[in-house]
Amino acid sequence: MNLPQLIAPIANDMKAVDAVIRARLDSDVVLIRTIGDYIVGAGGKRMRPAMVLMVAKALGYEGTTHHLLAAVVEFIHTATLLHDDVVDESDMRRGRSTANAVFGNAASVLVGDYLYSRSFEMMVESNSMPAMSVLSAATTVIAEGEVLQLLNVHDPDVSLPRYLQVVRYKTAKLFEAAAQVGAIIGGATPEQETAAASYGRHIGTAFQLIDDVLDYNGDVEALGKNVGDDLREGKPTMPLIRVMEVGSSAQKQLIQDAIRTGEADFEAVARAIHDTDALDFTRRAAIAEAELARTALAAYPASIHQESLLEFCSFAVDRDH
Repeated sequence: MNLPQLIAPIANDMKAVDAVIRARLDSDVVLIRTIGDYIVGAGGKRMRPAMVLMVAKALGYEGTTHHLLAAVVEFIHTATLLHDDVVDESDMRRGRSTANAVFGNAASVLVGDYLYSRSFEMMVESNSMPAMSVLSAATTVIAEGEVLQLLNVHDPDVSLPRYLQVVRYKTAKLFEAAAQVGAIIGGATPEQETAAASYGRHIGTAFQLIDDVLDYNGDVEALGKNVGDDLREGKPTMPLIRVMEVGSSAQKQLIQDAIRTGEADFEAVARAIHDTDALDFTRRAAIAEAELARTALAAYPASIHQESLLEFCSFAVDRDH
């Protein structure tokens, strides 16, 4: 099942979220509107806001506050992307130039700050202290994840647990918060809220691990970013760490040098990754995470929306971009 089919049951809700996003991006400052329109126009999977909607609907929610909070989640995500691209000096995302490549680093950072600020305004409007608590805590953890990743850059001694901590903080945390907020708005029991958080955390981890695989197993057009970017930025990801664990001495040295410098022969590194079980190992880890997410959904009644959440587990690991 592709993403449009997967989110079909919440298609009208997603349109409502898009309307909220566009309305709240409005500003008297023209550059904010321009960059906001540029980012929204880039599309993206919108998995995180969809998760808010699906979890709430799986609990029978019929209001509109989930639209507001889904837009908050997307604003937080977009702000992190703007800041990420500046830190990473990236020039391509989702198949086109990054905002910082078009508008400059300063504008991207400041508009990212604007999105964070706007998201907190919108959280207050939700009148849900539990939702505000979850989302505000998530932004702190995400920032910690960014700093942890920065500490890992160009460090070939990063272990798998250290790397997975970055994944949990930097990527999985917002998935976790999105699902948990959907549960809160939907009137979940404490068990269902805990299950939603677990579901989002494991889906987010699986999603990032498949991104790690695709970085060495795809093409630029399909991925919408430069294949091998993580390597060039000196970021140790799971496939690279796995080669250093099981590869030959020469392969291990190659990867260590690549991480230290970010300048190694990408083709040689790709061969080392494909000649070991690095991609299969990473994919298996992602599948295990998706299965944990699937298990968490046992706390939810059967419905078309619960079925969509289950399909997310498959989509997260079976996608090719």
